[in-house]
Amino acid sequence: MDNQLILPVFYLPPIAYFSAIFKTEKSILLERYEHFPKQTYRTRTSICSANGKLDLILPVQKGSNGHTQMKDVKISYEADWQRLHWMGLQTAYRSSAYFEYYEDDFSVFYNKRYDYLFDYHEAQLNLLLTLLKINREIGYTESYREDYAPAVDLRQTIHPKKTPLHNITQPYYQVFEGKFGFIANLSIVDLLFNHGPQSTDYLID
Repeated sequence: MDNQLILPVFYLPPIAYFSAIFKTEKSILLERYEHFPKQTYRTRTSICSANGKLDLILPVQKGSNGHTQMKDVKISYEADWQRLHWMGLQTAYRSSAYFEYYEDDFSVFYNKRYDYLFDYHEAQLNLLLTLLKINREIGYTESYREDYAPAVDLRQTIHPKKTPLHNITQPYYQVFEGKFGFIANLSIVDLLFNHGPQSTDYLID
């Protein structure tokens, strides 16, 4: 247990998420049984558009609340969020150096329908780890536990309203940096689309 990193599954996770993974050799244990918390990275990701920082919110089916386990949360398709999110990503990053390089990898997530939020996020995570060349053993929680000591538990640590655990404020080139200045801890795709294979150098530093 002391060689494990306990993580939630997020929607196109922020850079802090991968910085935490990269800075440890621990295997990953994904939380499946936590009660679904709202207003977290589990249903939102942040990118930078021509109008500034933009949150893309992934809708879930009604009834998903604090008593629903994460593994049981279903994605809602009442609104055409897949089209809107993909348009948002295209508009924000079409002029970036590596968007076209990765475009086909990510377009899948906006054409294929996943029933469960956990499955959707896990598929994205596997892709992102591959693109970042991060090789970690991945497992799953078997029940909910409040305390995983001595493992490193980041289920509540990486949050839109909390300061990241690691220092990730070092600027890197962003498409709209000249307009808005550098914006830290956006989705990992902001780093990937702008810096491609060199993204790991930023995570190392």
